[in-house]
Amino acid sequence: MYIMKNDYNHGAHPAILEALMATNDQSFNGYGLDPMCEKAEAEIKKYLDCPNAHVHFLLGGTQTNYTLIAAALKPFQSVICADCGHVNGHETGAVENTGHKLLIQPNTNGKLRAEQIRKEAATYANCDCQEHVTQPKLVYLSFPTAFGTLYSKQELLDIKAVCDEFGLILFIDGARMSYGLAAPENDVTLADLAAIADAFYLGGTKCGTLFGEALVLTKEWLHQDFRAYMKQNGAMLAKGWLLGVQFDTMFKDGLYFDIAKQAIDYAMEIKAAFQAKNVPLYIDSPTNQQFIIADDALMAKLGEKFIYEYIEGLDDGRHVLRFCTSWSTKREEVDALLAVIDTL
Repeated sequence: MYIMKNDYNHGAHPAILEALMATNDQSFNGYGLDPMCEKAEAEIKKYLDCPNAHVHFLLGGTQTNYTLIAAALKPFQSVICADCGHVNGHETGAVENTGHKLLIQPNTNGKLRAEQIRKEAATYANCDCQEHVTQPKLVYLSFPTAFGTLYSKQELLDIKAVCDEFGLILFIDGARMSYGLAAPENDVTLADLAAIADAFYLGGTKCGTLFGEALVLTKEWLHQDFRAYMKQNGAMLAKGWLLGVQFDTMFKDGLYFDIAKQAIDYAMEIKAAFQAKNVPLYIDSPTNQQFIIADDALMAKLGEKFIYEYIEGLDDGRHVLRFCTSWSTKREEVDALLAVIDTL
């Protein structure tokens, strides 16, 4: 069986393993206060054009999301997000568990629109009973989205303008950031994100590392006391240098960007093959996640050799399936899938 269910089904890029082995006999200070984390932060900041940014290394996406939100918000403040946002559908209420309500908006191609944010924020601003409802304070986006789609730079600027108008914090989940940046349709750079967002992170778990996310804070007030929030939320790794080694390896020579390009190429081959056989797409994704609509027969045929992600059943009895490529996807895996598709 070929596993194309997700983009974190292998260990780590060989360069990561080599770097970990090369530093294995060295001794480091703990909790991220070590030369490797300093090096990794410096390498990441080369791409940001934001000298005052701070980088913190955490273990996983859910942990990064709820720790940042817990640190950024007061107890009565809430989060605006799309209904497909990871914080809403895949984190077991982690954000709500920190005491913050999610204000859910219907997505458009996986995305949250500036108009939706303005409407939600304006409703609160014009409310004569503000002490009885939560205050929208943080906007949560994903880049790429849960459906593999991308925000354009102009869309992000439009959202940022609304955030500035109403005093909202803009936070971007970048669990699959490398695949978004590598997509040919993308017009957003890390420097753009640093200029637009108050906080965003560079996913490692799904983008070639063993584990870990690099959270970038562009506002000094967010950085203040953030390490205390990390510790309180179980997000501070004692052997923090293990994260530093991995992100230093990823960014010092641009490996983070290079290994995502092949994943995108493979995903485009898979999408084209399905389209050639008139298999409908659920959504047109330009990144490594591809979503198709399959009837029972097609779902069973694909399931003979491939483990995919079952997303949902549709009202007409068909099904939405996801096939993921990643930095670790092999040519033979793609060829095997293409061969099955060719028989349809």
